[in-house]
Amino acid sequence: MYIWFFICVLAVIAAIPLHFLSVEHLKLQERYGRKKGTKIGEIYGLISGWGFFFFWMRIWVSPQPRFTVQILQNLSVLIPVVNFSIPLLHLIICALFLIPGAWLAINGVKEVTLKVAETHRTDKIVTTGVYSIVRHPQHLGALLAHVGISFLFSAWYSLLFTPLMVVLIYLISRKEEEELIREFGKEYEDYKKKVPMLLPRL
Repeated sequence: MYIWFFICVLAVIAAIPLHFLSVEHLKLQERYGRKKGTKIGEIYGLISGWGFFFFWMRIWVSPQPRFTVQILQNLSVLIPVVNFSIPLLHLIICALFLIPGAWLAINGVKEVTLKVAETHRTDKIVTTGVYSIVRHPQHLGALLAHVGISFLFSAWYSLLFTPLMVVLIYLISRKEEEELIREFGKEYEDYKKKVPMLLPRL
């Protein structure tokens, strides 16, 4: 019954190795030449990035058990266009996670440009704006949005998937940083010392 949820989870996991390849810019350039290697990396980045995002979204809406937080469970908001009822507390929790998550992710893309966000290829280290808060604002924003949207749809399996998603995002972030250190050396090492990876300092 819930086969689509597990297919989407497997597809998200399957996108990780391709993402790892997409950030190995120097290796790809050594193997294929600068121009061709850069193009291949960008293609890998587009496929893995959009594939990861598409199947992650499918996790939220795929058939799965629904849950309701017991507090204020009798209060709900009806969205008449799709005849969808959302428990009021779920809507509040969603907003608390989704709004800052979307702010981080959108501003992260604006800081580095959409092309860099899509292809995982940059010519400089960005340390301003949200990149002065955490080194991976788009990843943190996506995790926060994931929790918020899981509450929005009362998606039980999606919420349970969160710890695995945290692990996957950490592995992706670490791999990206390994390659950034290879490309930018001490400049990125210094940035790492000043700014945390995913959890902002209070």
